[in-house]
Amino acid sequence: MDSINLAIENLTSPPVLAFVLGAVAVLVRSDLRLPDPIHTWLATYLLLAIGLKGGHALRGVDVGDVVLPAVATIALGVTIPIVVFLVAGPLLRVRVVDAGSLAAHFGSVSVVTFTAAMVFGPEAGFPVEGFMTTLVALLEVPGIIVALVLVSMRGQGTDWRSAVHEVLTGRSVLLLVGGLIIGVVASDASYARVEPFFVALFPGLLTLFLLDMGATAASSLRDSRSLTPRIVAFGVVAPIVLGVVGVAVGAAVGLSIGGAAVLGAMAASASYIAAPAAVRIALPEADPGLSLGVALGVTFPFNLALGIPLYFALAERIAG
Repeated sequence: MDSINLAIENLTSPPVLAFVLGAVAVLVRSDLRLPDPIHTWLATYLLLAIGLKGGHALRGVDVGDVVLPAVATIALGVTIPIVVFLVAGPLLRVRVVDAGSLAAHFGSVSVVTFTAAMVFGPEAGFPVEGFMTTLVALLEVPGIIVALVLVSMRGQGTDWRSAVHEVLTGRSVLLLVGGLIIGVVASDASYARVEPFFVALFPGLLTLFLLDMGATAASSLRDSRSLTPRIVAFGVVAPIVLGVVGVAVGAAVGLSIGGAAVLGAMAASASYIAAPAAVRIALPEADPGLSLGVALGVTFPFNLALGIPLYFALAERIAG
């Protein structure tokens, strides 16, 4: 499938169209928003479902097949925040704490972007390795810690203990890792009993979640006063560069076309759950509107609409 058809396939998918509907609702001042408890429930469902499916898929995987991709993922988690930190300061003319905040956001991963890529792959004819959920869990934490180290090296104080605790005990990490463990331990018979709920309903509930995320992203972009044209451009260019690197790394360690593309989407994404919580504690002087505005208002919509098919098209050329 060529890149144009991939883009059309993605842009006309129900999850992406629901995201657009949510964004349009904000622009026309509609009250189309899910209540916070519903949003939290959907986020919990998606994270646990991803973990469960990934853990169940791990049961039939040779450990040797996971080692090299896992090492490569951790390497990305260390390298990406360093690059973003070194580039963001002079290029965007932001303070050290804000460069560190951007590095933490881009060094971590958007689980929803990962989920959208995992759903898109098989639908576009590109199967994805079942152990990719393990790689998400590995990429969630290192980038945030590295970013805080970089800020500390520049003489800025950070609340290390509280920030690391926030990352490791946060909802996203606990649900992903916990779901992985449950999926691995559960018998085939017991997993089959919950599979209709956590697998069959997954695409529909993801679509509903992205409807609300569209409204959230549009609100973030509208309300943030920190997003200059230069920073918005960074929010688009950075994921393209990082996504290309992620795809190339995935192909180099032997991932399939789908796996390399999903790793590219992971590398290109920016966290808007775990990273903001940690940054709020460790870097209280950082501007939350800057990093969260870029991650949620610029990079996330770009990846959802255009980035994901771009990474799959690139992976098809490199790993095909």
